[in-house]
Amino acid sequence: MKHIKILSLILAVVMVAAMLGACSGKTTEKEVLTMGTNAAFPPYEFVDENNKVAGIDAEIAAAVAEKLGMELEIKDMAFDSLITAVSSGSIDVVLAGMTVTPEREESVNFSDSYATGIQVVIVKEDSPIATIDDLADKKIGVQTGTTGDIYCAGDYGEDAVARYDNGALAVAALQNGQVDCVVIDNEPAKAFVAANEGLKILDTEYITENYAAAIAKDNTELLEKFNKALAELKAEGKLDEIIAKYIKAE
Repeated sequence: MKHIKILSLILAVVMVAAMLGACSGKTTEKEVLTMGTNAAFPPYEFVDENNKVAGIDAEIAAAVAEKLGMELEIKDMAFDSLITAVSSGSIDVVLAGMTVTPEREESVNFSDSYATGIQVVIVKEDSPIATIDDLADKKIGVQTGTTGDIYCAGDYGEDAVARYDNGALAVAALQNGQVDCVVIDNEPAKAFVAANEGLKILDTEYITENYAAAIAKDNTELLEKFNKALAELKAEGKLDEIIAKYIKAE
């Protein structure tokens, strides 16, 4: 009888340990923060030599996820599908060098701004285009769905705009003579000009804008947490550190 009691006690201890182990396993699992982006916008997002999405936005999202105790998962998709994806819940947040605009604010909420972007004009070195005023009656290459697309279509008309899936294709069209110029963010513009001979950036800026993360209208809890984490990263100097890693002071 004594042996039976001891065996029962051992079995009970084993069962309790197993239950505690199972509970412990659940608490250590991290919730996933799914970020949508278009990884063709260096230095904000690009595919690195390890075939992973890297850049300013990827690192900021990773830092925010760490603050929230979450694992970051990045999905690379077409830029013009990002707003729909986050609104439908297939991703949690968009970080893609995305500018805050009234039109986009109708569909999503934006976080506090984490960076400032400047839209510039890329032309061939022998181009007659010297200022923004010279863009009238020219064919302008843009990335579909970007603010370059939105502003140029609004300023010069739909017929003046040639849309491409990413900036690299727009720059290739410029080199091939299919467009007269390309309007894109200043930092990717620098990268494209450095990688392609015979191109330059006009000295005059087209427009200045604020970059922020896009989150679904009904996900106010994530918006609040994201902004809190972003504020902490800014106060700690982490945001400036990430940006300075990719954008060197001139």
